[in-house]
Amino acid sequence: MIDNFKPPIKTRTTQQLLDIVGSPKKWNRDAAYLAKYELSNRNVDTSEIDKAIKLSELKEEEERLRKANKSYQITDFLLKPKSTLFELLFTWELKKDGYTLKAKQQKTFRITLISVIIFVYLIKYIQESL
Repeated sequence: MIDNFKPPIKTRTTQQLLDIVGSPKKWNRDAAYLAKYELSNRNVDTSEIDKAIKLSELKEEEERLRKANKSYQITDFLLKPKSTLFELLFTWELKKDGYTLKAKQQKTFRITLISVIIFVYLIKYIQESL
C-alpha cells in the first residue's frame, strides 16, 4: 500500500500512530492500516494499541455526553444574540448532532415564540375590531 499522506505515516511519532489506530473513524481506512503496520514494524506492544483504542473510546463517550448535556445559557443571548437566535429558529439538526438538551430547549423556545406571536396578533385584531 502506498503512503500518500502528508506527513507520511512512517515519519510520524509512535504517539501519533497510536492516536490514528485508536480512532479509526476519524481517519482514512488506509491511514489506520498503515499506522498499525508501522507500529508493528516498531515492535510496539499490542497492549499499547489496545490502551490507545480504549482511551479514544473514552474520549468519544465524554464528547458525546458533553454534547448531550450542553444547553443554552443566558450569556449566549447576551454575548452573541444573533447567532443564538439564528440557531434557535433555523437549525434543525441539533438532536441528530447529539445536542439533546439544546434540541429540547429549541423546541420549547419555538413553541413559546409562536404562542407569543399569535397572542400579539390576536391583541392587535381585537383592538382593531373595537
